[in-house]
Amino acid sequence: MSDAQQKVNVICIKWGDKYGSDYVNTLYSMVSRNLSLPHRFVCFTDEAEGIRSEVEVKPIPKIGFEDFDEKKPWAKAHGWLKLTCFANPLSDLTGPTLFLDLDIVIVGSLDDFFTPEGDFMVIKEWDKSDATGNTSVFRFEAGAHEDALDYLKADPEKATDPVRNEQEYITQFVDRQNRLKYWPEQWCRSFKRHCIRPFPLSFFQQPRIPNDARVIIFHGKPHPDDALAGRSGKWYRKVLPTRWIAEYWQ
Repeated sequence: MSDAQQKVNVICIKWGDKYGSDYVNTLYSMVSRNLSLPHRFVCFTDEAEGIRSEVEVKPIPKIGFEDFDEKKPWAKAHGWLKLTCFANPLSDLTGPTLFLDLDIVIVGSLDDFFTPEGDFMVIKEWDKSDATGNTSVFRFEAGAHEDALDYLKADPEKATDPVRNEQEYITQFVDRQNRLKYWPEQWCRSFKRHCIRPFPLSFFQQPRIPNDARVIIFHGKPHPDDALAGRSGKWYRKVLPTRWIAEYWQ
């Protein structure tokens, strides 16, 4: 077995201009500090300018689906282009592959994310009672879920009508195959749900890092830079400047 095959993979995807190269660079730095396993860090992107040289930069995979390959507007919304990471082959990657969103903050070791057995490991979505997972952090075997793309390509309307976004689509698809498993709930916590103090404490105490958290998920508003500065993104949600973000998000 070659050295490349022995390594685990950490991947991210960046398209458009919602997140700049600085988000990729910061994610690389956080992973480097918090993952002791030999690994490759790969960014699939349509814009490589500004990404640090230590990152393996590769084009977003073509999957033979015109809407995705040409990045039509709907495919760039609601995370749908994440599904391109299920291409087979996925460039030259093999083996365990951990996908990370660009706007997370890593506050603990990632080593254990490669330990649990399971075909598809993901966050249990906090506000859904069905099988839906939050795909800010998920693990799979490179090349293992091409059938999810085949199903989408065969009848895009039928595949997408019952769901709102990419994470509902992929996690419900894998769940129908009885291949879906979830991370321990303490590992991946929502900034909005688990870090911000309840009213009225939110006016006097900055958000906290929950016990045993490894990754803080920023879904919707605020983004990490907003929280660091004390911008909530919503008039009804008070967020004091969250100083610990500066320590970890670098």
